[in-house]
Amino acid sequence: MGAARGLPELDSIEKTIYRHESGKAVCQDPLYIELYCAVYQATTQELFGAIEPAQVSPRPLSGVRSHKFIPAYIGPARVSELIERQSAVSAGAMFGLECHRVDVPNVHGKCALYMWPFGVAMFHLVEELELPNLASLAIWRRQTYARDLAWASGHLSEALSASLNASYVLSAYWVHAPSWQSHELDTALRIMCIPRILHERDSEMSGSSLDHAELVERSLLADGFEHGGIAAFGFKGISIGYASWSGVVYYPTAPRRALAEHEIVNVELATQSIWSYCEFINTQIEQGEDPQVADQYGWRFLRGTRSRLTNARPQETEYHKTMRMAILDTSGTPDRLSEAIDIIRETRER
Repeated sequence: MGAARGLPELDSIEKTIYRHESGKAVCQDPLYIELYCAVYQATTQELFGAIEPAQVSPRPLSGVRSHKFIPAYIGPARVSELIERQSAVSAGAMFGLECHRVDVPNVHGKCALYMWPFGVAMFHLVEELELPNLASLAIWRRQTYARDLAWASGHLSEALSASLNASYVLSAYWVHAPSWQSHELDTALRIMCIPRILHERDSEMSGSSLDHAELVERSLLADGFEHGGIAAFGFKGISIGYASWSGVVYYPTAPRRALAEHEIVNVELATQSIWSYCEFINTQIEQGEDPQVADQYGWRFLRGTRSRLTNARPQETEYHKTMRMAILDTSGTPDRLSEAIDIIRETRER
């Protein structure tokens, strides 16, 4: 029966049952009430008295802005050509990484293309979200990732008359007007940080997948959600922020004291540009080749970049520092940089 109804993962079930048995949480989730009745072959009246199970409905997701970062390593020569063809202008330096920027049309939202001279081009797509619930976000995210990757690859290929592919999509969500009640808000933001938790493994994006995701959403909102891969970077009374391998979510509860939206965007742009460059180097190694990189973007460049990304600046706020380190650590970028530095030094010293 559990398989048919799409239960959450076993460890989540065990924690929930413990909370019910110990009295730390009241069983109100229709899914668990139904399963308890089936296991004990009893009615709701017999197990829970005259109280009918609460009808918990996932709340609509609104007041959320989605930021998608879609990078591609295309090489320094192609970046230079792309800057010229697109008439891109300087976007200044992010953590000492100079780049160019140009607005590009996209039917789904506001989009800009950023280009770094060490060979990375990245689209930044911003979309306003109005969805029925978090389950719909999880499915929308997977469906649009495939769509956006194809679009980004096609745009680059057409612009440079070459076959080019974008690598991946990473999301950050800026929550400016949350629709959840206060006792659900923290759990909802944690789910947004890893929306994949609502999916069945290897599931197709069908109606049954949405039904399953909604069941899991109700269960997690009722009982809470913890995950070892989530790093918190909010401050009580000021903000709630979480970062993971899957993405970032941030809600400024006190907007005048919290981080600004562009600060998170700039950290992600710098982080993902370097992550993509290091991935290019790592791919060459995995193919049995010595990495081919321009001398000006070799190990000394990467060493300086690692220092600028990981070390605090004299006037950097504690809020910004905590956010920066949460994003860097969960992305694995410092380790990638260290590996790339060692690899390039080793090949240069042979």
